[in-house]
Amino acid sequence: MEQQNYQYQNDSVFVQEGSISKKFFANVFLWMFVALTVSTAAAIFTNQIPGIKDLIRDPLTFKPTTLGYITTFAPLGLVLLMGAGFNKLSFNALLGVFILFSTLLGVSLSSILIFYELGSVVGCFIAAAGIFGIMAFLGYTTEVDLSKFGPILMVGVVGLVIASLVNMFIGSERVDYIMSFFGVAIFTALTAYDVQKIKRIGLGIEESGEQMVATDSKKLAIMAALSLYLDFINIFLFLLRIFGSRK
Repeated sequence: MEQQNYQYQNDSVFVQEGSISKKFFANVFLWMFVALTVSTAAAIFTNQIPGIKDLIRDPLTFKPTTLGYITTFAPLGLVLLMGAGFNKLSFNALLGVFILFSTLLGVSLSSILIFYELGSVVGCFIAAAGIFGIMAFLGYTTEVDLSKFGPILMVGVVGLVIASLVNMFIGSERVDYIMSFFGVAIFTALTAYDVQKIKRIGLGIEESGEQMVATDSKKLAIMAALSLYLDFINIFLFLLRIFGSRK
């Protein structure tokens, strides 16, 4: 009888810990969904403002205005703030920066509704969702250790950023087109990599005990949601550059 009671207690602990990991994983995707909703609403609302096109893009050169550059690079600054201030910022402060980031990125993305047909935007969004979902499933279920690919993927991301900055001055459509294929490949792989990493973070929270669950797990969920959100948005934008129909 004592042995049965001991086994029952162990099974109860296992179920409870398993629920902690699943709850963390669910919270990550919940916050990602919140970010996507906020960005979508901000993009649609911004696009409805009269004269917003001329404020974001010069009507003669179609290049970003000062406001256009601010809305483009401000989200990057907020991402850096979230990463650098993770230990210092409270959960509410981190969440506030996350929502502000989602809003500003939505404002920045509103320009795609100016230059691309709505049908192609919706089609690329659905395609990105399909790719993201498949890779997220593979990342969660695979037994292959994807951590060894992390440095390679990070080098690829840095390369894309540098190439994009250089191409801002060159203005080559061919270079942009080629980079888009690399971008889809890199962020598709990053999706599986990040999902597996998030799964391991959830298991690590279980091992850390209730103190970890009560303090840092909520903030970790926000940062994990940010990673997945960036993966999805980049897949969507690169697909749009390849297949999007311009107005």
